[in-house]
Amino acid sequence: MNPAGPVSDPSARPLRRLIAARPVAAFLVIAVGLTWLALILSIALLGNAVPGILAELLILLGTAILVTRAAGGKSGVRDLFRQTIRWRVGTGWYIAAVLALPALTVLIAAASGTFRQPADGWAAVAAMYLLNTLVVGALLGNIWEELAWTGVVQSRLMERHGVVAGSLLTAIPFALIHLPLAFGEKGFAGTQWPDVAVAWGVLLVFAPLFRLLVGIAYLGTGQSLLIVALLHASFNASSADKFTVFDGAWQQIAAATLLLVVLALLRRFRVLAAEAGRGAAVAR
Repeated sequence: MNPAGPVSDPSARPLRRLIAARPVAAFLVIAVGLTWLALILSIALLGNAVPGILAELLILLGTAILVTRAAGGKSGVRDLFRQTIRWRVGTGWYIAAVLALPALTVLIAAASGTFRQPADGWAAVAAMYLLNTLVVGALLGNIWEELAWTGVVQSRLMERHGVVAGSLLTAIPFALIHLPLAFGEKGFAGTQWPDVAVAWGVLLVFAPLFRLLVGIAYLGTGQSLLIVALLHASFNASSADKFTVFDGAWQQIAAATLLLVVLALLRRFRVLAAEAGRGAAVAR
């Protein structure tokens, strides 16, 4: 018996071999295609993007399992899911994943004069932020979204091309799959094209920065999808419509960019320190 666990139907083997040979391409064709179909139908027929977004999570999870099963067998699927409960990382990573973005967003809003005191007090804002980050975001949504994007796509591309190139390559389909959401609020007929252009422009500019932030966190934590999911959920929960302490939309993106710079510098410092340590050991 093949340790990778081949399917019993011989007619299915060529397709499985094709997926195993091109797991990233197979994932993108299946996941992006089905998600676009789900989002377009949800917006066009129901006037609401939420059902399509829920379908997207199921599509991403199902496609991730399918591709990983074809490429790595049952053990590959187990290894992928183990990354979602990889919690033994440094305390600093939990601070960066959960607290850094809202704190930086508040500081940037205060420095730019766009900060405003929460109407219901800080306790209510903090409680809602933690609910959106830990439960609604990470547990129910982002852990499964990043299991697919980081665990299946970005991890392979970073292994092949390096952290920067692999992250930037992942950003292309990551942005592409979200394009229909520009019509989510007002529908296809009610959304003006200038608004679509702005939404797409922000997405295409920010997606590479966000995927690079995710890639650094993923590698820095020893492939913890848990931390990646918390980081993703924290970013979503720091938006102005959820984290109601500032006016505008750019502060959240500026905070994520600043966090990316800090983590990138720390990563570079660790690499240089490790190289210096190895050089000193060789010299001795």
